[in-house]
Amino acid sequence: MLEELVHLDKEVFLFLNNLGTSEWDGFWMFLTNKWSAIPLYFLLLILSFKQYGAKKMIFLVISVVLLITATDQLSNFFKYGVQRLRPCYDPDVNQLMRLVKDYCGGKFGYFSAHAANTSALALFFTFLFNATYKYVGVFLIVWAAFVSYSRIYIGVHFPLDIITGMVVGALFGWLFAKLYIFSIHKYRI
Repeated sequence: MLEELVHLDKEVFLFLNNLGTSEWDGFWMFLTNKWSAIPLYFLLLILSFKQYGAKKMIFLVISVVLLITATDQLSNFFKYGVQRLRPCYDPDVNQLMRLVKDYCGGKFGYFSAHAANTSALALFFTFLFNATYKYVGVFLIVWAAFVSYSRIYIGVHFPLDIITGMVVGALFGWLFAKLYIFSIHKYRI
């Protein structure tokens, strides 16, 4: 059963990855670059300040730093624990795929830190802002999905790497949002 799932994952990867064209490569490379989201992070800081004030916003930033650290390090733990090869290192697919980047990254790719981190941020802020800023959550979830898909497009992750990363990120985003709300109420921040 696991072998069939891995085989299907590779087939879906090849299908999605080979949908790419050189005309779209620049867009997906921009989207997958972590620095391209700086304007979004700045907007989230402004909205946080507007909704919570300076003191709670500082605590929110600390919560986000801990959130990203947790999802990122858990991703590294699984990459080296599971040791699933990235597509470019996998002999079953590396001759059939498009690698858009100049390099593939580390040897192992399960699960995607990009997918986990963006999904964690999306769910964290969706949960915090949903009542006040109705469409921010929809935008953030779509953004996380696009960033996550970009990892398949550029050829560095299989779909199951992405799905697992998104699920883990969503769970951590929800958990950290709950902890943040609990903390500001309990400690009257």
